[in-house]
Formats: sequence, C-alpha cells, structure tokens
Amino acid sequence: MATVRLLEVADWALYRSVRLASLAESPAAFWSSLAREEAFAPSVWQDRLAARNTFLAETGDGPAGLAAVVPDEGAAAELVGMWVAPSARGRGVGDLLVRAALDWTADRGYAELRLWVFEGNHRAERLYARHGFARTGPAKPGRPGKDEWQFEMARAATAR
Repeated sequence: MATVRLLEVADWALYRSVRLASLAESPAAFWSSLAREEAFAPSVWQDRLAARNTFLAETGDGPAGLAAVVPDEGAAAELVGMWVAPSARGRGVGDLLVRAALDWTADRGYAELRLWVFEGNHRAERLYARHGFARTGPAKPGRPGKDEWQFEMARAATAR
C-alpha cells in the first residue's frame, strides 16, 4: 500500500535523493539532466520545495515516486517532475500522485492542471488520460540539441 505526502523544505535531502534517482533511471522523461542537478547546492533544493508543492509517494519499501505542482500565472497550475520508481510501477502509485496533484489544484481554486509529455512516452500519456487529461494542441521542442518534441495535456480541475 502506498501513501502520498507533501514534502516540506526540511525534507530537501530526501527530495534530492529521489529526484536524482528519477533522473538516473528515466533520463528521457525529463528536460533536465542528472549531471545538471547533481551540481545543485542545498539551497536550490530548498528553494524548489518552497516554490513547488512536491508530493512524495512511499511504500513499505521506501520512496516510490514524485510529482510537483507549480502555480502558474492565471487560473492554471502545472504538474512537473512526475516519476514512479520501477518497483512501484503498475501498483497505482502514479494514480495516487496524479490524484494528489489534481486535489491540490482543485482545493486552491485553479481552473486547470497542465503538463508536458515527451513524444513517445506512451505509459505517461496513458496514465494522464485515465485521469481525464487530453492533448491540447500546443507542442514545443524537447531538450536542447535533440530532435524531439513535447506535447501539452490538460484537464479541468474540479472540486472533490
């Protein structure tokens, strides 16, 4: 059984370890890189937790995934940094993280939750589609120097 909790700034070392694990295990899923984020000072990790609403999924085996919600300009929020550990995939952890992000967004009155998915990441797209997300049309280049694209997905945030 997995649980999800909101991380506090004091949890920065735990956040760093899970985020670095995500970048090492699934580099193609993220715009950033392991080498870039390994160089971050503790203050960067603390600032990220202060500016984002980062959810950690945990099982009896330890950390199982991350997702963060960043308030955007206007009536939308953005889901970023979503990752589920390989040992937790297919066990509902991704669903719990998406639900936590949707609940947080709705509880704070945001009209919409948006996210970006790299083209070809079918597993992520299926997860988001299960929760009512759909492609919106906008696309943008992926990582610098690579021939790849990201596409936007969104869904209306509704109160529980």
